[in-house]
Amino acid sequence: MIADLQPYVEYKESGLPWLGRVPAHWEIRPAFGAFVPNHDRNDGMKEKTVLSLSYGRIVIKPAEKLHGLVPESFETYQIVNPGDIVLRTTDLQNDHTSLRVGMVRDRGIITSAYLALRVNAGVSPDFGFQFLNVWDMSKAIYGYGSGLRQGLDFSHFKRMPVALPPPDEQAAIVRFLDWANGRLERTIRAKRKVITLLNEQKQAIIHRAVTRGIDPSVSLKPSGIPWLGDIPLHWKIVRNMSLFALRVEAGIADLPVLQVSLRSGITVEETDQFGRPKRLISDPIKYKRVYQRDIAYNTMRMWQGAVGVSPSDGLVSPAYVVLAPRDGICPHFYDLVFHTDIYKQQVNRQSTGIVSDRNRLYWDNFKQMSNVAVPYSEQQAIVDFVHLETRGINAARLRLEREIALLREYRTRLIADVVTGKLDVRQASTQLPDEPPPESGEPDVDLEDEAVAEDEEGIA
Repeated sequence: MIADLQPYVEYKESGLPWLGRVPAHWEIRPAFGAFVPNHDRNDGMKEKTVLSLSYGRIVIKPAEKLHGLVPESFETYQIVNPGDIVLRTTDLQNDHTSLRVGMVRDRGIITSAYLALRVNAGVSPDFGFQFLNVWDMSKAIYGYGSGLRQGLDFSHFKRMPVALPPPDEQAAIVRFLDWANGRLERTIRAKRKVITLLNEQKQAIIHRAVTRGIDPSVSLKPSGIPWLGDIPLHWKIVRNMSLFALRVEAGIADLPVLQVSLRSGITVEETDQFGRPKRLISDPIKYKRVYQRDIAYNTMRMWQGAVGVSPSDGLVSPAYVVLAPRDGICPHFYDLVFHTDIYKQQVNRQSTGIVSDRNRLYWDNFKQMSNVAVPYSEQQAIVDFVHLETRGINAARLRLEREIALLREYRTRLIADVVTGKLDVRQASTQLPDEPPPESGEPDVDLEDEAVAEDEEGIA
């Protein structure tokens, strides 16, 4: 059905490069003719349900997260209702990757640092959301805003042209996109489930190798640590301080900025289409220097596996801990150890903070944690063994991830083409089968790649 979609017969210029030509019968309004800012403040604590913009969705924030990093009073928040559209308008200059637009489904309150909009007469809330969503996904939103960190206010784009189909056509577009997204969502989630199974298989191989070695005939002894169990007779139990020293060196200019991903370990931060880092830094000395073969971890996300071996010299966030391997230490072996489920559980227990999912593992706690001491040659042999045994798993996962990336790109392009009138879905929307919505669950995003960003409320 999607393959049969055709363009409209007649078009006109919209006046915006990212919007291009739109169907001739669509109405062109300035943004203030389609949207109006919300000024409903939560004076007197009229509402207590706290909402959050997370990965392009407006979700209810759990009560256990309403401590520490949030205001004691929510009277400064704004009240939003189902059908409102929320934009995260801060830090456009430094953050070109976040999903900044979300649709409100539940009445509640959200930080006044965001811009909340309501639609005017003749505009469907769902279509209005999709229009602003395309504006965001096309990165055209980054051409607006002002100030040192390029904040965005409604006055900055209130005269931006908005292309509006007739109300019945808006409804047809929304219905078609709901159907198409449901099909794509189910396909993506099926592939993600296979990836989960592959990860479990890989985890089992790593766990056995780094806790028992690769010689099945080796004699074992109790480690004396309940969570570790038996280990090879010639291995020892030591503290992490015997394996690593804390490296604390200020960053210097001209070194690349590195980041920790749950999937890829430490990598060089992404650049934009012009080759510039997507996150600009003005003062390298505030960052930490890391050397090739050092291990660095995100203090808040170590328990999830946000740790890796640095492939080069570089700079990392001051929120990271940098570990310099001592003599006789193969960092890639201990990188495997740190990624086992049993070790991540111990990290979680040793992390401290006010709220569980914002606990941090600092050096003082990390250095006291137990670990295995293994002869260097055996460390390297285990690393080589794991690489060989998981090569097929990694290839299968990479293939699935590429397929998911292509599906996401296709979905983004389809939404943009339909919302901006490049494809006519009026007839197709009348022929759609009745299908159940996608099963509820986590949003379809790369949560692993978002680990270093914490969430989309700007907590770095």
